[in-house]
Amino acid sequence: MSNHSIKAVLLDYGGVIADEGFQNSLRAMAREQGIDEDTMMNVARSAVYDSGFILGWGTEDKFWKWMREGSGLKGSDTELTKRVLDGFVLRPWMIEWVQELNAQGYITGILSDQSHWLDWLNERDHFFQFFDHVFNSYYMGEGKRNPALFADITEQLALSPNEILLVDDMKSNVTRAQAAGWQIIHYVDKVDFLQKIDKLLI
Repeated sequence: MSNHSIKAVLLDYGGVIADEGFQNSLRAMAREQGIDEDTMMNVARSAVYDSGFILGWGTEDKFWKWMREGSGLKGSDTELTKRVLDGFVLRPWMIEWVQELNAQGYITGILSDQSHWLDWLNERDHFFQFFDHVFNSYYMGEGKRNPALFADITEQLALSPNEILLVDDMKSNVTRAQAAGWQIIHYVDKVDFLQKIDKLLI
């Protein structure tokens, strides 16, 4: 694999590097507690940003309070957080693929809209070591909903936009990255991803 136009490959965490623990766990809890799944996810999409939790100025307890009030979710902060974190299961094959990229000289990184939970997940699974950069919205103060984020990271990497590839499972994120001039892969599943990446990095 070698594509001279791509110098850096950035991957989303939940849904790409690991199973999507946040959405999957919330949907499972909604089913268990008799809460409408769409209602749960609509509240979650608002709460995670509007509480400031993944932008570094909000707290975990504020986020869960927002979730309880908005959706009727039950459970202590500790119980709910554990449930979500347990849902993030690292994908060993993806880590192996990242190591292969590193060996071939690509810059690798995580680009995730996450909270300090990403640090806790790394303490559990030790995956930061495989990446050159970890871009976490919690510390950057901006997430992938903000188109300016992509220009900021391009500048930090000192690359041209078309030299950066984003792999993300959220269509809106890859759309914004593409608008910023990045190359993109919308992650759907392992087979689809490997087919697309082989065509890009040849």
